[in-house]
Amino acid sequence: MWEWNTHITLHCPSFRTSARYPPGPGAFLSTALWYRALMTPFDKQMQRILRDAKCIACIGVSPNPVRPSHFVGRYLAYRGYRIVPVHPGHAGKTLFGHETYARIEDIPGDIPVDMIDIFRRSEFVPPIVDTAMEHLPALKTVWMQIGVQNPKAAAKARAAGIEVVENQCPKMEYQRLFGELRCAGINTRIISARL
Repeated sequence: MWEWNTHITLHCPSFRTSARYPPGPGAFLSTALWYRALMTPFDKQMQRILRDAKCIACIGVSPNPVRPSHFVGRYLAYRGYRIVPVHPGHAGKTLFGHETYARIEDIPGDIPVDMIDIFRRSEFVPPIVDTAMEHLPALKTVWMQIGVQNPKAAAKARAAGIEVVENQCPKMEYQRLFGELRCAGINTRIISARL
């Protein structure tokens, strides 16, 4: 008879219970479902947003390669997203293979921006969200970078049926939720058999 030699106790706040892993012979839950159950609803929401988004307008992105906004935009472009740079000081320049626009209003209507990623301070978020809702008909998600939160703007966007993520970085969340950080040995809180 084969038995598990080591056991790990996992605490899953969303289920308000503890469970033993590995579950042992005869377990009802497949391993994939077990791992999926450990993701929070917010993790699942962010994973779905990042999976469904195709075109992202990066508001306040910098052409300076040492700036975090540039690094995030470059990474997202590398992962296959179309990045539409928006920065008034660099309008007309090419960044990540696309023209930089001075304002959200300047983005042509034939570019289907479905997500905006805001690299501005929290007090500047409301007019950005208002403008995006007015001028980007395909907008589905407003994403605010780490340290950026505005409850009033978030509530207004949610009331219009737009999903909102605050105080998170899409680059970091992509790496965490799609398994890239595990290769570096970082605890992503997401268990998977994939390396």
